[in-house]
Amino acid sequence: MVHSIHPRTIQEVKEKADIVDVISEHIVLKKKGKEFVGICPFHDDTKPSMTVSPSKQFYYCFSCGAGGNSIKFLMEFTRANFSDVVLSLAKKNNINVENLEGPQVEAYKKQLSRKEELYKILRLTKNWFKSQLNNSLGVEAMRYLSSKRNLSNKIIDDFELGFAPNSWNDLFNYLSKVEKFPINQILASGLAISKDNSDKIYDRFRNRLIVPIHDMQGRVVAFGGRSLDGQEPKYLNSPESEIFEKGKMLFAFEKASSNIRKRDKAIIVEGYFDVISLHSKGIANSVASLGTALNKYQISQLCRCTDNKNIILNFDSDNAGILATKRVIKEVESLSLHDQINLKILQLNDFKDPDEFLNSHTREDYFNLIDNSSFWIDWEIDQIFKDKDLTKSENFQSVISLLVKLLSKLPQSSTRTHYLQKVSERLSKGQARLAIQFEQDLRNQVKGFRWHGRSKKFEQPNEISRREKNESEIIFYYLHCPDLRLFIRDEFLKREINGFNTKFIQNLWETISKIEQNNLGLNYLNELKQSNSQITLKEFSALNLISLLPDYLALNNPDSSNKINNFVNPNELFLTLLSNPKDNLLGTLSLLEKYNSLKRCRHLIESWGSQRLKTLENCISILIDNPSSGLSDNNNQEIDDLFKDLNSDAIKFQELYYLERQHINFLDKQRCGDFIAS
Repeated sequence: MVHSIHPRTIQEVKEKADIVDVISEHIVLKKKGKEFVGICPFHDDTKPSMTVSPSKQFYYCFSCGAGGNSIKFLMEFTRANFSDVVLSLAKKNNINVENLEGPQVEAYKKQLSRKEELYKILRLTKNWFKSQLNNSLGVEAMRYLSSKRNLSNKIIDDFELGFAPNSWNDLFNYLSKVEKFPINQILASGLAISKDNSDKIYDRFRNRLIVPIHDMQGRVVAFGGRSLDGQEPKYLNSPESEIFEKGKMLFAFEKASSNIRKRDKAIIVEGYFDVISLHSKGIANSVASLGTALNKYQISQLCRCTDNKNIILNFDSDNAGILATKRVIKEVESLSLHDQINLKILQLNDFKDPDEFLNSHTREDYFNLIDNSSFWIDWEIDQIFKDKDLTKSENFQSVISLLVKLLSKLPQSSTRTHYLQKVSERLSKGQARLAIQFEQDLRNQVKGFRWHGRSKKFEQPNEISRREKNESEIIFYYLHCPDLRLFIRDEFLKREINGFNTKFIQNLWETISKIEQNNLGLNYLNELKQSNSQITLKEFSALNLISLLPDYLALNNPDSSNKINNFVNPNELFLTLLSNPKDNLLGTLSLLEKYNSLKRCRHLIESWGSQRLKTLENCISILIDNPSSGLSDNNNQEIDDLFKDLNSDAIKFQELYYLERQHINFLDKQRCGDFIAS
């Protein structure tokens, strides 16, 4: 209850909980004058519209009107009540809480007690793992660290590395019989596993090098273990617990934060042994995620330590490393596009990873590469051109399409112009005249693609619910009409339907794709289109997604598993769609494409209306005032040409608008059956 916390405590929390620190834990803030700006999390924001004032200890969003102090922000952002937020901030800022009483506070005390118990178990376990590394059982593990990883005893001690012996329950016996911890607490720590809820309990980590994972207070919250005998998985982390959330942790962040501030840049590598090797060679501003894709929260944490928000990704140079880099870019590109972070990529093409590079180069060599690393857009462009023979028309068209999609994301016209010129020179191979033609053509394509149904600003409220219904129908057809699956995917490409707007439907679609990849391979869609493919259309259609999808979600995303019943066990309304599936599906696809076209029309109308037209009188006046042109016998043509030239943008928007309206009419005919699909 609010009344159980003394007003003095609440006031002290308001005074000590710095609003910049509180908010920057959840979103990226960038200094702008005396204040900070960031992308507002309380509405669908694309540009930094939230201002945070350190002097006033207040935040305000100029778009949606959200505002308040640090307590209000956390209440809105975490959906927690007032008491929980105040107690959390008090603990974080070492504030003594007065007048705690009542059941809610008792529950809070019990939670704190459970957490303290977990911290103690993990601390003692860390010491036990260290002792195993330094006795006769850990000889091979120590040899691996010193010989293969070239780690000194100091680094091994600094990172408190350990060893889990190849036994089923040595650690469990130590914790339960020597340290006398309750079995339920040992299981809650993730250090032991109970098989099928029986009395058979065994250690999670066996015959593995152990790396403790610390929080920012230096407390052990989890462990990572590297296999020494080829046992899969190669790297194993503790499961999540009350004190450990993978998505909110960065390995070695507590050690690296001061060096990140000193160098004003954070280096992110793939694994914890990469980080340990870098730290051993004096590159102490490096961190790693814990087997999960890097997310905005983790980036926000790093940005608190670098004034200019310099983040450098240096993942392995193999295909897995390249894919991981692309996943991170996709996650945080909106922050970079709006100057919230300065994201760069370092790829060591001739070396597997940073550790291998540093075996033959100095620390200064590595920092030079870091300082000259590629901005993420330049890296993406290099990936688009990589290994492409542009003399082949299909490769050339593919490169152009990918470049248009990438450059259309750039919000500032000056930046777009820079990259348009850059890629045009690359396409033309130094031929100046050809480069100009490429630039103009790309500019026109980017201008058209940039607003093709992408902005939610032009979506009307009634369309959102209708679109969600249509997107649900697509998933339904995909599950219950296996012979139409490839047709659906091909239509998505042809119609430029870039995924789903509804978050849950998008997650389902991604899950379906993962299931298909697990059963058919990563490149199954490309292979299906090749005549000599080992994957047949029959094999693709035979996947029983209705059975596989619930099982996969139950294991990997339990929160979503209870929402798919309507798709797996459809009601009568859904079943009526199966009477004529392909025609009904075409209608649904046409509607999805139409929503994008309608948004584009609204954009074109707004852009068209914002132009200040030059009148015929203006044109005549210009011709009269310009002695070099002079009025000739062909006055009408000159006036007409000048009118078109001065109003070219408005005329272009007008033409595009009417073309889009024609396309909407075509989609309506298709949806109503006045169309025969080939």
